[in-house]
Amino acid sequence: MRLNGVTSRIGVILVTGSLFVALTGGAALAGSPNGSASQRPVFYDGGQVTVNMFEVPASALLDSNRSINTIYATNDLDEEQDLLSVIDAIQGDGFNPLWHQVLIVFNEGFTPHQFVSEDQVLAAAAGAHPEITLVSTDEVYRCSIVGSK
Repeated sequence: MRLNGVTSRIGVILVTGSLFVALTGGAALAGSPNGSASQRPVFYDGGQVTVNMFEVPASALLDSNRSINTIYATNDLDEEQDLLSVIDAIQGDGFNPLWHQVLIVFNEGFTPHQFVSEDQVLAAAAGAHPEITLVSTDEVYRCSIVGSK
């Protein structure tokens, strides 16, 4: 039996698409956690940049690598953020692709608000009545800066 050109092309497309989904387990359709799906805006020294990030096994990274950068976040980076995160370096300013997650916790009596630089974060954590508490975690992320605003 001979199919017309349109019908046979649709069949080939459907079979090819089904085979692709079967071979990849549908992962390509869901978006990679290491690709553009993991991009997010963050602040650095008052300006917004876009980073691509994913968590890496911390094991001994925090103890053995003294040049790890810091990323300040209001929630664990694997969760949705209440406010944009703040990073402490970009390329040309002591940048290392490994980032130690430090959580920002607003102290009682202080309204959460956006910080746009590490200087602001550190100032808010200092003094006799600090606005925030910084909580060091054992999580390390691989981040690359992929754009600026």
